[in-house]
Amino acid sequence: MKKLTKQEYQVLREGATVIEADPFGEKVLLLSDGTYLKLFRARHLLSLARIYPYSKRFIRNAQKLAEKGIPTVTVIELFRIPCIHRTAVHYSPLTGKTLKKLAGNIDLIIINKLGRFIRELHEKGIHFRSLHMGNIVVTPENRLGLIDVADMKIYSKPLDREFRLRNFQHTARYPEDMAALMRFLPGFIQGYQAREGSPFTTDELQDLLTTIYTKQK
Repeated sequence: MKKLTKQEYQVLREGATVIEADPFGEKVLLLSDGTYLKLFRARHLLSLARIYPYSKRFIRNAQKLAEKGIPTVTVIELFRIPCIHRTAVHYSPLTGKTLKKLAGNIDLIIINKLGRFIRELHEKGIHFRSLHMGNIVVTPENRLGLIDVADMKIYSKPLDREFRLRNFQHTARYPEDMAALMRFLPGFIQGYQAREGSPFTTDELQDLLTTIYTKQK
């Protein structure tokens, strides 16, 4: 982890655009060269994140996703920035557009592809807690990939039913995402069930997703 002085940090962020911030400060910067800087803070004084910061988790998850063949960001460097009490990951973005930006063009084909993609994540043991359309990118090769990958667990075996349900419930926290999915629910289910060995029957998955959506409305 490279330590940045205040001057080095100011040079790095010169001309940057703030993409995301909260009451505690900047969270994501688009740098002048087109790369990104994601800033992390330890939220509590006594926290595992102070021992193993989220920035390292972000890097580990990006590496594991790449190993599993899931398109994602490319890490350039890890920084510690004492002057702002942050660690940071410098990375190149995943080329393409998020499903959120494509919202007006989301159709049955995309939703079917999304069902296949989420099934692939589940079969590869990937439990992505921030699974929503703002974090799923359609690449120029027409593949789906993931960004903002800090909040994730990757297991050595496929997710069980409980974790898959939790993942669907995470997605349901975003009403616009679920509304788009529900418009083309049969297509999503067809995509998810395309591979053999699903822990859900088709009717069961439809009932589960409809119940989750109804409860979140």
